[in-house]
Amino acid sequence: MSAEGPTSSTELRPPRRPTVIKTNQQQVLLYVVLTLLLSLATVWAGRTWLHNSETLTFAVGTPNSDEALFANKLATLLKNNGSRFRIKIVNNPDSAKAIAQFDRKQADLAILRTDAKVPGRARALALLEHDLVLLLGPGNKKIKSLAELKKKKVAVLADSDASLVFVRNLLDIAPDSPDAAKIQMAPQGTTLDKLLAPASSFSAVIAIVHTSKAVRDKAYEQVAKRGGFTLNAIDEAKALARKFPGISDETLTAGTLSASPEIPDDDLDTIGLEWLLVAQSKMSGTTAGDIARIVYENKSALGLDNGFATHIEPASVEKDAFVMAHQGAADYINDDTKSFMDKYSDMMYLGAAALSVIGSIFAAIYAKITRIAPEKASELSTAILCIGERIEHATSLDQLESLQDELESILRGAVIGLRDGTISTDGLDTFKLGYEFVRDDIGMRRDYLKRHAGEIEKLALPPPEDSKVVVVKTAQSA
Repeated sequence: MSAEGPTSSTELRPPRRPTVIKTNQQQVLLYVVLTLLLSLATVWAGRTWLHNSETLTFAVGTPNSDEALFANKLATLLKNNGSRFRIKIVNNPDSAKAIAQFDRKQADLAILRTDAKVPGRARALALLEHDLVLLLGPGNKKIKSLAELKKKKVAVLADSDASLVFVRNLLDIAPDSPDAAKIQMAPQGTTLDKLLAPASSFSAVIAIVHTSKAVRDKAYEQVAKRGGFTLNAIDEAKALARKFPGISDETLTAGTLSASPEIPDDDLDTIGLEWLLVAQSKMSGTTAGDIARIVYENKSALGLDNGFATHIEPASVEKDAFVMAHQGAADYINDDTKSFMDKYSDMMYLGAAALSVIGSIFAAIYAKITRIAPEKASELSTAILCIGERIEHATSLDQLESLQDELESILRGAVIGLRDGTISTDGLDTFKLGYEFVRDDIGMRRDYLKRHAGEIEKLALPPPEDSKVVVVKTAQSA
């Protein structure tokens, strides 16, 4: 009777941990790393896209106007600093046309003086410059009030015709009134001393000049030394500021225009106007705040050689301001320091969304495609039944012990696999039933071998030599 030898457990069941657990763990680690890398790449790409995607249209007057020169400086600064903003400058015949373009939503940025018609959607980002209104009389001539000038010929010394309209409104002279013709722009190239000379036909000069330019202009000192003039106070400054919201009452300190002789010789009341950098109210708070920050932090680089925008100030954040500050600029002005969440919340939200989407995709790929599925417990029943088929051929207790070891090895591997996840619980009841059946069968076979040990040994012994001799003799006798 033949008996099969025991099969080693290593041949029957190769180790699962290296082939299943380790491989799955490597896949999980790989997908986690890829998820993080792709999320970071998405955030970086999104940030890069945002940082290179915003072009702002800046409506200005003629190319040589102060606002156009300022816009060019701002555009150059943004380009040199690698900012995400790009400025597209659009020139117009004059400032009024530029503001009209802004009002039609054809521009994102503009510069306006507060005597202009302010578009309802304009929001202030920064105060670029102050203009002073200087009431000048020839020689020692005092002008007690602006009302005195209604019937007189007055020269307006300014950069644009908009100032002529402003002075007529200031003097309460209607455009179609005969007195309107007496208020004239100073002829191009005419100097201050000629306008104030005794032979001049003008009774007074109203100069509207940038504050930063007035304090550096030596013309006032030279005219005062040659023939003199009188700088008159505008006593009704506060009343005019209330009547015209775009006007501010100003105090000109002693010696502002000239130190020797001192002009004025004492603090003097006058009126002024403001130049504002404005943006559309619909501009995002982040964009407006960033532009305001760039302007404030680069004041020295944005000032013009003629003095314009050399003393940039924050826009007024008061609710009753003539031009309301943009909310983004107001947030920056009111709180110069932003928290980490304020600065990077957009990127964090983008990163969280990218992490969720990319992670879900890789999780689905792992679960449905690349993951090595655990072996079902029911599949181990085949190996157990193979042991059961070899039990009846076992003719010794040693062979049964070997089969018992194989059975226990399968059981041990199943327990470890269930713990590690390399074996699923599918068919676990079948496995248990097969294990118990084979285990009991081994026990019964062991009992049988013990009871019939003698008979089995006799059957296993070879026949004695004497019996062979007798057979031979019988054959000879036959």
